[in-house]
Amino acid sequence: MSASVYEFVGGDAPFAVLVDAFYRGVETDPLLRPMYPDDLGEAKERLFLFLVQFFGGPRRYDEQRGHPRLRMRHFPFTIGEAERDAWLTHMRAAVDEAAIPEPARQMMLDYFQNTAHFLINQPPAAP
Repeated sequence: MSASVYEFVGGDAPFAVLVDAFYRGVETDPLLRPMYPDDLGEAKERLFLFLVQFFGGPRRYDEQRGHPRLRMRHFPFTIGEAERDAWLTHMRAAVDEAAIPEPARQMMLDYFQNTAHFLINQPPAAP
């Protein structure tokens, strides 16, 4: 794919659909919802700006918040395998709802899988 994912999928609009769909899942998730503030507006905006920038769109995230520093920003939250899996469930469903076309779809899913695993900060649960 010669264009960025951002260009390939059509700019901001698919990312807005993806973020809205993702947060609809988070809103009802008993494991993830307590990690977020009551008002999800700012979290939605930050995720939208981050994803747009990461996938080749305008650098509005950096302009507003500086370097993403994902690990540092997520460190205050307890993120184990269960939280990772719940997050991925909602993000995969959001990618499908946003109708992200291939090959961008797989590129995004791979990124989400790798990043979600990278952000785990708790040891695996004992068997």
